[in-house]
Amino acid sequence: MATLVSVNVGLPREVDWNGRTVRTGAWKRPVDGPQTVRRLNIDGDGQGDLAGHGGEQRAVLVYQLDSYRYWRERLGRDDLVPGMFGENFTVDGLPDDQVCIGDRYRIGGAVFEVTQPRVTCYRVGLRLGEPQMAALMVSHGRPGFYLRVLQEGTVQAGDDIVRIGAGPEAVSVSAVDALLYRPGHPRADLERALRIPALSPGWKGSLQALLDAPTAGGAGNVGLTAAAAAPPPAWSGFRRLRVRRVRQESESVFSLTLTAPDGDPLPPAEAGQFVTVRLPEGSQGAALVRSYSLSGAPGAPEYRISVKQEPHGAASRWLHEHAIVGTELEVAAPRGVFTLAQDRAPVLLVSAGVGVTPVLAMLHQLAAARSPRPVWWLHGARNGAELPFAAEVRQLLAQLPEARSRICFSRPLPSDRRGIDYTDQGHLGAELIASLGVPRDADAYICGPQPFMRDMVLALTGSGLDAARVRTETFGTLAAVTPGVVAGAGAARPPHPPDHPAEGQQAATVSFARSGLTVPWHADGPSLLELAEACDVPVRWSCRTGVCHTCETALVSGVVAYAPEPVEAPAAGDVLLCCARPQGDVVLDA
Repeated sequence: MATLVSVNVGLPREVDWNGRTVRTGAWKRPVDGPQTVRRLNIDGDGQGDLAGHGGEQRAVLVYQLDSYRYWRERLGRDDLVPGMFGENFTVDGLPDDQVCIGDRYRIGGAVFEVTQPRVTCYRVGLRLGEPQMAALMVSHGRPGFYLRVLQEGTVQAGDDIVRIGAGPEAVSVSAVDALLYRPGHPRADLERALRIPALSPGWKGSLQALLDAPTAGGAGNVGLTAAAAAPPPAWSGFRRLRVRRVRQESESVFSLTLTAPDGDPLPPAEAGQFVTVRLPEGSQGAALVRSYSLSGAPGAPEYRISVKQEPHGAASRWLHEHAIVGTELEVAAPRGVFTLAQDRAPVLLVSAGVGVTPVLAMLHQLAAARSPRPVWWLHGARNGAELPFAAEVRQLLAQLPEARSRICFSRPLPSDRRGIDYTDQGHLGAELIASLGVPRDADAYICGPQPFMRDMVLALTGSGLDAARVRTETFGTLAAVTPGVVAGAGAARPPHPPDHPAEGQQAATVSFARSGLTVPWHADGPSLLELAEACDVPVRWSCRTGVCHTCETALVSGVVAYAPEPVEAPAAGDVLLCCARPQGDVVLDA
């Protein structure tokens, strides 16, 4: 019979790590005597990051004495004591390859149900002083698992652990862990795991994404990141495309139509995707690298990008001054997962300013199909002089039997005609959204300035739309994901070259396209993630060891090497920043 060897608790604390401060509850210590287990926690315990730990599905973390013995030998450590893996219950027995999701146990006066394996996280490595620990636990099949509290009560070290119910489908913790994190993902096993009622909603969503993913394409793991859902790029790196047409769309927006120099049709792009353009002039001799959404009809034999002339925008200024008919530009293949879902749900296309470009491509797609879906076209601009594509949008909407349009001008000109050029005066806001009567099963696609997108997400979800059906596209850098890191007291810095450049011979350049930054990388230098952090480029990560794929980013051009090798490779055309180093010049969509 299994036994509860130690009950471990600890409240979140702030610890120093790599020059930053991390708030974490990973420091657990054994406590004596009866301890009260409640629905969300053990008395005296807490989690520093509730997005990744804690909550009803992850109330109690379990790790086994046998795994302690294994790691002592594997790591050559003699200092591993209960609580060091961040677990609440250290147990004798209950191995991960025998405990099943949905198993129920009575311990002392409380009853528990197994809900999921431990989530990979860098903080277990931080606690142990072993940076690769998250990857090791997955690759060696020893993750540990979480319990949901079915009946509150008291527990203490020495209590017997009695199984009072077996999980349906008999899928072990280690099997579910491997199903998500390791290559393969057999459909029959995914279906089997998804039939388990006790499996936590987060894991169900990830496994369902794997089950729904097409079997062909760019591989990768869509259960861990939406970035892997994009089709593989049509070509590697950059190729030269020729400007066939230049058109002014408004006072500040102009379009370039790009074709292949040999006249062959370009590979079809999906509505909502973008291309990355490399221009020859930049500061200190570095190339300018920028990304622009495709604004033309998807599947067309040529690409159209639309550019806003920014007062201090080096790339938009270069294009405005130098891109004429016949100019050849270096362009990467279309990418992106901000694409139109192929279903029958109503559609909201919501934009402001030049954010109109990706949703305009979606409108083209709907119009070309004469879609019967209800379509709302919602756009905000300052006035008619700054409204691009007005006539084009009217023509497309006229081809849709269930189209509705609201155009908001915040500062209309005397020449702007209400009811013809625009429908509403003021900003596109929550009050207007609430008045539309949008069905709750609608799919919404939003693009524009960050404050606008934030307000629209709140307005749409506040009016009843499911948050999972509200999607956004960001022109600039994506919001950072740095779990547990305490924000600094000073203002966030814009991306910049490293404050302390590495010494030695330069081996490559790294361009962060969204951040508009190109910096040198030196031989034996840091990972791409560490370089981005040194430049204050917003980054997204969790495990930092090639397991969770949170840092998966489009590799627009170049080649990388991995150390350590990721547990599962990213999708074709992507890179895991946390364990990658450039093998020559690279361009990243970051």
